[in-house]
Amino acid sequence: MDADCQQKIKLISQWIKENKKVVIFTGAGVSTESGIPDFRSPGGIWDRFDPNEFLFDKFLASEKTREKYWKFHTEIYYTILKAEPNSAHTACVELDRMGKLDCVITQNIDNLHQKAGLSNDKVIELHGNALRVICLSCGKEYDRRVIQDRIENGEAVPKCDYCQGLLKPATIAFGQPMPLKETREAEIRSRNAEVFIAIGSSLVVQPAAYMPVYAKQGGAKLAIINLSSTPYDMMADILIKGKAGVIMKSIIDFIKE
Repeated sequence: MDADCQQKIKLISQWIKENKKVVIFTGAGVSTESGIPDFRSPGGIWDRFDPNEFLFDKFLASEKTREKYWKFHTEIYYTILKAEPNSAHTACVELDRMGKLDCVITQNIDNLHQKAGLSNDKVIELHGNALRVICLSCGKEYDRRVIQDRIENGEAVPKCDYCQGLLKPATIAFGQPMPLKETREAEIRSRNAEVFIAIGSSLVVQPAAYMPVYAKQGGAKLAIINLSSTPYDMMADILIKGKAGVIMKSIIDFIKE
């Protein structure tokens, strides 16, 4: 790690020491460091599945699409089950223990922030959670393990045992409306942040990617930590090109000095 990067990390650490409302925004780059592949990368899941087959409207309209969707999501589910939190996740937990973390806003569906030790009320999941299943008719929620057992026992397209409605993993499919409550809450928290750190996100998927803009509009100090460039790099007070886990661990280490 070069001197310039270390200086930037020290400055972020100082921001955190001097403020109480730190909002962390996490994207796929955080999950890849836990072994969950970025679906869009070469060799990713979209090389084997056509995303156009899984549009929300098609899920609603076609039994065949629903069967394909559950097969596709079963692969995701077992990948997520094997994954363990990394240093970026544990850094968020450390910030919470210090009384600095307002919340984590995440685009990820892997539950790793909670697995690392954050409570559900500290995590705003903009794209849902793959470890839950929801009935699209009555809204009943299921633990994913229960439904997965039914699939493994031959139920290709599971139905709600309460109302016989369509069940779907509690994640946002292509063309499915964003969750209003979570999206609104994320905007409010972003606007009220004193320090906003975007980690491991290309910041191209809207409306999630607009959260750093809300933070800047609200007067927050903005840091973007990512391996590649983002559309909002010019807005950042600090920009670090690097791996999420390495940088976040270093930030925590400097805070503890």
